[in-house]
Amino acid sequence: MAADTPPETTPRAATATAVPAGRGGTTVTAAPPGTAVPSGNGTPTAQAPAGTLTPDAIGFLDALAIGLNATSPAYSLAAVIGPLVALVGVHAPGVMLASFVPMLLIASAFHFLNRADPDCGTTFSWVTRALGPTTGWLGGWAIAMTGVLVVGSLADVAVGFGLLAVGADGLAGNSLVREALTVLLILLMSWLCVRGTEVSARFQNVLVLLQVLCLIVFAAVAVYRVHAGTGSLDAVRPAFDWLDPFGAGGSALTGGLLLGVFAYWGWESAVNLTEETKDPANAPGRAGIWSTVVLLATYLAVAFAVVAYAGTAYLAGRADSEEDVFAALAREVLGGWDWILLLAVATSALASTQTTIIPASRTALSMARRRALPAAFARIDPRRGTPGTSTWWVTGTAIVWYVVIHRISENALADSLTALSLLIAFYYALTGIACAVWYRRRLMRGPGPFLLLGAGPLLGSAMLIWLLAEAVADMADPAHASSSTAWFGLGAPLVIALFLAGAGVVLMLLRRAASGAFWRERPGVAPEAP
Repeated sequence: MAADTPPETTPRAATATAVPAGRGGTTVTAAPPGTAVPSGNGTPTAQAPAGTLTPDAIGFLDALAIGLNATSPAYSLAAVIGPLVALVGVHAPGVMLASFVPMLLIASAFHFLNRADPDCGTTFSWVTRALGPTTGWLGGWAIAMTGVLVVGSLADVAVGFGLLAVGADGLAGNSLVREALTVLLILLMSWLCVRGTEVSARFQNVLVLLQVLCLIVFAAVAVYRVHAGTGSLDAVRPAFDWLDPFGAGGSALTGGLLLGVFAYWGWESAVNLTEETKDPANAPGRAGIWSTVVLLATYLAVAFAVVAYAGTAYLAGRADSEEDVFAALAREVLGGWDWILLLAVATSALASTQTTIIPASRTALSMARRRALPAAFARIDPRRGTPGTSTWWVTGTAIVWYVVIHRISENALADSLTALSLLIAFYYALTGIACAVWYRRRLMRGPGPFLLLGAGPLLGSAMLIWLLAEAVADMADPAHASSSTAWFGLGAPLVIALFLAGAGVVLMLLRRAASGAFWRERPGVAPEAP
């Protein structure tokens, strides 16, 4: 099929990047690190920093595990199941199914764009190729900021549930202890990232198996107790119509879909490791697609089990507790074995703390190689083959953000996570649009290319843009924020998102004034398939 034929494949282990140099789609492949890198108009820019990421460090299954762990299934379910049920009731599994549709379409776009350009900067590199450097820079900035926003929260959840799992409830409730342990955990996970991709992959493989096993045990026990009539809450018999996402009405569906998008977010970490994966043009993209499929099965199974066991009133009444609802359910379902589910959430957040650092650091590396960021961010440890400088910059920024927001209030930390959904929808939508624009010469070559390269990605992008617009309108009302406090007359999540967007524009303009080489690049187009 023409859609499966990449226009070119440039392994980044051997080269710095592929730069679209002209409007006609002519691509200039950058020279190996240490040589002059052509700019968008063919004029050589400064020397590329020496060192490359470690090629063939991980395989398809490793990438799949990293994609799953970056999504943090147990933590994501714990965080969204209460608010989701409050919105749509028993139709929560149906909304999780509906949320899967745009994710699969965007994952397909990631796959085909990665075949054309297996670059660790993913959205940044692809959007730059198709839509131009300014849009590409903003897409890369959005990815980097998602890491900054969420790493501290993930580590905090890992610490809290880890302490609960070992019975240290008093320490889990001590804010200062949790904050200190959270910072130490972020530093530890960053150190593992810097130590080497192989080390990270082995660690992730263990955590994903442990996490999934714990979730399966929990779901199985919950469903068994519902059918046996031994549940302790208001059990509801599962029904097939729970899979209808429209059962609760249109307005409820909008909010539910946004929660679902957050729950699926993170699978693209597998693609950010493309330069370090065997068969970089194919394996990372397939790992991303399969991650969404595995997540769908996991989410549907656990959502059915949780709603059936607890009932809608119990879950909706704890919508504001977010992930704490799983701590309560663990005791209800498993009794003295509640540590199983607590351990699942702890390992889920722990794994995601590490894997969420990967997209931000690799995106910063890719941006620096193109001179969109200072060259220091492109430094790679010659012995370990990892981007140490960009990793530690992301880590430091994430720690500062976590400590400052955490000191403001727990609600402010929740509001920063809500703002995260806007950034996610933004750069996912950009990627889908970039896929259709980049492959526009191929769209009329048959139904396969038209659907896979054009209509599918554009449909996924349209759904995400619609959700983005609805979310902005909703977040403008301070009553919908966790803090319920107006910041400059708007909801705190929207203010946080606007602040980060404004900061990105300012930094982009400053970087353009300091070094305009990147902004001389011109959008290109994939050549027609032979």
